[in-house]
Amino acid sequence: MSETPPENADFDEMTRDIAEVPAVEVIVTVAVNLMSAAAVKLGLTEEGDKFKDLDEARKLVHALAGLLDASATEISSFHAAPLRDGLKSLQLAFREASLVPDQPGQGPGEKYTGPVYG
Repeated sequence: MSETPPENADFDEMTRDIAEVPAVEVIVTVAVNLMSAAAVKLGLTEEGDKFKDLDEARKLVHALAGLLDASATEISSFHAAPLRDGLKSLQLAFREASLVPDQPGQGPGEKYTGPVYG
């Protein structure tokens, strides 16, 4: 008669919950989280420049582009199209926020998406 300690009960429940989530939903959720974090780091939220950090934004946008590139064949265009649109908007916002813009094709994520022109 073994009981699960309370701290393990939450982990077991989370494991069961994640097991029931389709992969597409996990991918989309991660993409949306990356988009939201990048928007904050680009200063696009109500707080504006308070949390602006272009170095951090570059990393997040690049990771988002890589995720979308890698998962393109795994998620439907129903899910992919708005994510790609959001990515492009973030890439354009990054280009506009940069004091010295990257050369076309050198911006965050552009190795996956191709050059983004503003």
